[in-house]
Amino acid sequence: MTITLYHGDLPDNLDLGNLVAIDTETTGLHLGRDRLCLVQLSNGDGNAHIIKFEPGKINAPNLEKLFTDPNVTKIFHYARFDIAIIKACMDVVCAPVYCTRTASKLVRTYTDRHGLRENCRDLLRVDINKQYQSSDWGAEELSEDQLKYAADDVYHLHKLKEKLDMMLEREGRTDLAQACFDFLPHRAALDLAGWNNIDLFEH
Repeated sequence: MTITLYHGDLPDNLDLGNLVAIDTETTGLHLGRDRLCLVQLSNGDGNAHIIKFEPGKINAPNLEKLFTDPNVTKIFHYARFDIAIIKACMDVVCAPVYCTRTASKLVRTYTDRHGLRENCRDLLRVDINKQYQSSDWGAEELSEDQLKYAADDVYHLHKLKEKLDMMLEREGRTDLAQACFDFLPHRAALDLAGWNNIDLFEH
């Protein structure tokens, strides 16, 4: 796996295809307080592209174009948060999307553990290192271990999607999953508007 680090935006000539794995790293998990530090991308070829942002307004037209391209499906694990932080920090609605965590909850009903590490271990027989999950992603210089951790979070998503798609098809839940994926940008908008801890559909 090769890791390429960019500052501020993707280069003009980079084409990642129509199915791109994406993850984000932030200074924390509070949407109204914390900022976007990294966006990681992979097209499933074993390489990762990482964009690092400095504090302040983000101006990344090439990345924004990818996020909003209707012909590019963006694969996330827990898309709800990533879509929300991208909207909060870049004012961009990311779509269309596929969420491996959502798919996992629909078909891996034999467990209540739906993290990326558990999915990779169960479905791909790969054990990923989550040591740097809590890390200072806003640091001026990132270590090689931090960058490798960030890359690992997108490296396996294409293969994970393949496995989950087969399970969704097997259980007759493909259409239901797609409806959930289509709703995720709206769920993120609700989070940003203050309904993050409220289920609008409960009694």
